[in-house]
Amino acid sequence: MTVGDQAPGMTVGAVGVKEDGPDGNAVYINSLHYSFPNGQPFISDFSLTLPAGSRCLLAGANGAGKSTMLQVLAGKFMIKKEQISVLGRPPFHDTALTCDGELQYLGGSWRRDIAFAGDSPLQGDFTAKEMLYNVKDVNDERREYLIKLLDIDLNWSMMRTSDGQRRRVQIAMGLLREYKVLLMDEITVDLDILSRLDLMEFFRQECEVRGATIIYATHIFDGMEKWATHLAYIENGALKRGGPCESIPMLNEGKRLLDVMTVWLRADQVVRKAKGKLEGGGGALPAKAYTPYLPSKHMAFFR
Repeated sequence: MTVGDQAPGMTVGAVGVKEDGPDGNAVYINSLHYSFPNGQPFISDFSLTLPAGSRCLLAGANGAGKSTMLQVLAGKFMIKKEQISVLGRPPFHDTALTCDGELQYLGGSWRRDIAFAGDSPLQGDFTAKEMLYNVKDVNDERREYLIKLLDIDLNWSMMRTSDGQRRRVQIAMGLLREYKVLLMDEITVDLDILSRLDLMEFFRQECEVRGATIIYATHIFDGMEKWATHLAYIENGALKRGGPCESIPMLNEGKRLLDVMTVWLRADQVVRKAKGKLEGGGGALPAKAYTPYLPSKHMAFFR
C-alpha cells in the first residue's frame, strides 16, 4: 500500500489473526504468499481487511494477479488457515462456505476445451428456464427479480444464444442464493450498458440492505466513483495502493476513478519497462513457471 493511501478498513501487515477473524471484517487476508508447486510466486505478502457491506474494486494490469487472488479467496487453492478468513472461516478448509452459498464466486464464462478446436462456449440443448428453475432451495421472488433484472428470455436455448445472453443466465444462476460475500472476475464484460448499470445498482442494494460484501475485479471504471467503497490495486501479485475511497487523495480532488487508475497503471508500466530492460524482458510481467510433474490446480478449484 502506498504511503498515505492506507486507511482503516483496508490494512497492511496485520498480525495475530484470530481463528474467527477480526470483528466486523467479512474478508481478512494476512500476509499471504502463494505460488504453484515449484513455480514463481503469484501472490506476495498480500494483506487486506474489508468490513461487511464493502464494495471493493480490485484493479491492476493484465497478469498482475487479480484472478488468482479471487480464486484463492474463493477456496479454490489450498492456503494455510491463518492466512485467509472469509466470514471468520478459512474458505478452502470450510467447504460449507461455498456449498451453502454464503461465499459465491463468479468468474470466466461457461467454456470448454475441445480437441483440435480450442476454446468453445459451453452450450447444450436446454433452455434458460430449465437451468434457472432446476436450482433448489432458492427464494422464488429473488429468482423472478433476477430474471427481470437481467432481461432473460426463459425460452433462450443455450445452443443459440449470444455470449452476452449466455452470460446473463450465468450471472443469474450465481446470484440466486443470498450470498454474504461475492467475488466477481470481469463478469460484466459481455453485457450491454443498460444491463451493466442495472446489475451494478442491484449489487449496491445488496450491500446496503443485506450487508453483503463484494470484491469486483474489473478494467471498466467509467461511472464507478460512487459505486465503490474501497479500492485495491495490485502490482505483480502485491497490494500496492488503495483503501477506502474517501482516503484516496485524487478522488477527494474530484478526479474520475478512470483518471486515478490511468495514473496508477502508467506508473506501474514505467516500473515494469525499466525492470524489463534490466532483466531483458521488454517490460512484460514475468512469466509464471509451472512444473510438469505436479498439477497446477487442486480438485477444489473445480467445485
